[in-house]
Amino acid sequence: MIGKLITFEGIDGCGKTTQIKKLEEYLIFKGYNILLLREPGGTLVGEKIRDILLNKKNNIADITEAFLYASSRAQLVDERILPELSAGKIVIMDRFVDSSYVYQGYARGLGIETVKAINDIATKKLIPDKTIYIDITPEESAKRITKRETDRLENEGIVFQRKVYEGYKKIIESQPDRFIIINGMQDREKVHQDIVKAIQIIL
Repeated sequence: MIGKLITFEGIDGCGKTTQIKKLEEYLIFKGYNILLLREPGGTLVGEKIRDILLNKKNNIADITEAFLYASSRAQLVDERILPELSAGKIVIMDRFVDSSYVYQGYARGLGIETVKAINDIATKKLIPDKTIYIDITPEESAKRITKRETDRLENEGIVFQRKVYEGYKKIIESQPDRFIIINGMQDREKVHQDIVKAIQIIL
C-alpha cells in the first residue's frame, strides 16, 4: 500500500508548526502510522544545510539559496519520504517544494519555472496528495514574528512577506485541487478542527 504525502505551507508565523504537532497527536490517537518531517532538514545532511540557510550571519546569493534548498530536499526525498511512502505511512511535511516556488522563484525573483526545473530533479517530480495552506495576512505575520527569535528568512521584513503571500496565491490559483485553504486568523483550536475535517477526504 502506498502512503499519503500531506504538506503544510504558509507565510512565516502562520502557525504551521503548532498545527502540525496537533495533527500528529490526533492521527496517532486515531491509530494512523505517520511520520513528521521538516524542511529544510529531516536528514543528517539536510540539517547541516538548514543551519547554513537559516543562519542570519550568512550572506547567501539567491541562486545559491535555491540550490541549497533543493539539495536538502533531494536528500530528504531519497532517504526518507519515498521509502516511508512505499511502506504505507502518512508523511506530513512542514514545507515542501511549494515553498521554493514562492520564496526563491517568486519573492526572490528567480522565476517559478527556473526553480521548478531545479526541483523536478530534486523531488523526482513527487507531488503532495494534499497541501494545507494556512492563510494569514502579511501584517499578521509581521506581528507574530516580532514575538520570537527570527531566522535569516523571517528577518527579511514585511515587504518580502507580502511577495511571499502573493506568490502563494499564484501557486494556489494554478493548482486549486491540491490546496486546502485554512483560515489561520482564527483561534488555534478552530484551525485544528478545520484541518482535521479537511484531511478526512484523503485518509
